Amino acid sequence: MLKRYIAYLIRWQLSTPILAPVLTVLFWMNKWVAAAIANLIGGLIFFWVDRFIFSSEKLGPIWEVKDNVRCADCGKIARGYRLVKAVNYDRTKDPSPEFRCEKCSKRKTEELRKRGVKV
Repeated sequence: MLKRYIAYLIRWQLSTPILAPVLTVLFWMNKWVAAAIANLIGGLIFFWVDRFIFSSEKLGPIWEVKDNVRCADCGKIARGYRLVKAVNYDRTKDPSPEFRCEKCSKRKTEELRKRGVKV
């Protein structure tokens, strides 16, 4: 998660040198309209960067978290966790995903690590 956060902060800093020239070119416009146009251009560019940051295996595993689910292992109703995607592991199209409570999720994560999944 830290890698994703750092990548996201860097991405925000990169938006300044890209969007500042747009505002410079549009200096003659109303400031609000110029800012809206710059943000639209930024959205067109950075949507793809954000998509990479939040879905890339290279920056870490992808987890899904839901509240009030029944743990697949112990049956307890709690916040549930499931690993969706990691290196050597892909459950993105799982028709019946299994969520686990925190305790069982930690145990399952250790099992996956022993099998070579980079969690």
